Amino acid sequence: MSNQQTEKIRIFSLGGLDEIGKNMYVLEMDDDIIIIDAGCMHPEDDMLGVDIVIPDITYLVENKDRVKGIIVTHGHDDHIGAIPYVLRDLNVPVYGSKFTLALVKDKCSEIKVKKKPKLIEIHADSKIKVGKTPVNFFHTNHSIPDSLGVILHTSQGPIVYTGDFKFDQNPVDGQTSEIGKLTELGEKGVLCLLSDSQNAEIPGNSLSESIVAEGLKDAFHEADGRIIVSLYASHIHRIQQVLTAAENEGRKVVVTGTDIEKVIKIALDIGYLSSNNETLIEKGDIKKYARDELVILTTGSQGEPVSCLARMAKGSHNLVKIEADDRIIISAMPNPGNEKAVSQMVDLLSRTGANVIYGKNKKIHVSGHANQEELKMMLNLVKPQHFIPISGEFRMQYAHRHLARSVGIDDSRIFLLEKGELVEFTKRKGKRGNKIPSGHVLIDGLGVGDVGNIVLRDRRLLSKDGILVVVVTLNKKHSAILSGPDIISRGFVYVRESEALINQAEKLVTETLQHAMEQNQTEWSQLKTQVRDQLSRFLYEKTKRRPMIMPIIMEA
Repeated sequence: MSNQQTEKIRIFSLGGLDEIGKNMYVLEMDDDIIIIDAGCMHPEDDMLGVDIVIPDITYLVENKDRVKGIIVTHGHDDHIGAIPYVLRDLNVPVYGSKFTLALVKDKCSEIKVKKKPKLIEIHADSKIKVGKTPVNFFHTNHSIPDSLGVILHTSQGPIVYTGDFKFDQNPVDGQTSEIGKLTELGEKGVLCLLSDSQNAEIPGNSLSESIVAEGLKDAFHEADGRIIVSLYASHIHRIQQVLTAAENEGRKVVVTGTDIEKVIKIALDIGYLSSNNETLIEKGDIKKYARDELVILTTGSQGEPVSCLARMAKGSHNLVKIEADDRIIISAMPNPGNEKAVSQMVDLLSRTGANVIYGKNKKIHVSGHANQEELKMMLNLVKPQHFIPISGEFRMQYAHRHLARSVGIDDSRIFLLEKGELVEFTKRKGKRGNKIPSGHVLIDGLGVGDVGNIVLRDRRLLSKDGILVVVVTLNKKHSAILSGPDIISRGFVYVRESEALINQAEKLVTETLQHAMEQNQTEWSQLKTQVRDQLSRFLYEKTKRRPMIMPIIMEA
């Protein structure tokens, strides 16, 4: 317990609740603010053209003098993807493990953060102070190296944040979860536990990552032709297993895909991957080897439309053309919401005649998140006075609440929160507080937050019924139409097959403008509104469609 008197503690999320990704949790210790994780997520289906989504940090920017630092638990995008954007507005240090910070540094370089970020390396045995708050850590097992849990010490008791975790009794790197630290904490008394909920609906225990090594070994040994393996770019343990399986079979490995190439380079540079110098070969050397001597290591396991694997499935990849004797191993399960895209991609791959091994074969993939029995084990080890299920969709948080009840935590001490919803702790007692502003910030190209609801609405309209552009030139002085109206259709009707409709629309625009000018309406805004209203009504009557209508009126 900290000697520093913490009269009031407030905990809330700006992302990661009721969604997969965008994890960002905020702890206020009196006047100090500490951020844990700052992730992004993939856009939802209706966020047309958006690249990634990050949390809205308006509250943090308004209180930036109080923000003391960002603690990062591990290097997945859903926990570090927003950091470069956050650092544009908050000049604070970032604390993370060696591999995590290497990935953060690369992201900041890619997105070009103007001021060099202050990155402070920590490890499982580090003891630091962030602001006035003592913080230490514990090692966890997850699908990426250097994954940590966080312990923040207050005068009201420790607050434990698990990050993403599982209890792997046979981890590939030999580092098991630090159960001893958690047990010791539990005996002393923990004020609040924030715990990963992503697999809270799945019974039993998650399988060990070491099982995948056996599955890949068998899959490689049985393959007669070329092998193509798709996985998460940051899953270094899995990448190591692929390299080892390839070496055992005397195969060469070619890596293709910007993200995975970058991560492998970082991991090799800092010693988190080991490989025979002759195993990894350059893409330009691929033609020097027979097909049965090659392994192609790539990304696209979530069915992303422009990923390497998706382009291979469509036959548009510039390096790899899939053939019937290829064996394709998708070493991942679809994230919630990606099931349809993955299914379509597997279907395309199967049409090539290749042998596709994917999610249903548990030997080629295991989850990095704790199942129900492990989540109960965490609760029993830590024995928290209060509990907040985090990191997952609402149904996952709800299932986690049920697990907490089953191990004896009273429902009044379990807080099922939404983004921005506060829990306040005073004298070791928790209660709900007011809401903090929260939401999405959409990243589209170089634009940060300039795509909002109105832009998305316009994009949805364009994708649904298309657009009509009406071009006309007027002489205001003589209230006459000098040229046009000309109607250009995109995504609404094919003009050559709808000449009668277009002619009627042009005639209607002419009549509308003439009538308006006879009534001495000469303001551009009035004329455009009249054209838009009349044309919209006419087109809906004729087609039952509502295209976006854009009048362009010029004066000569």
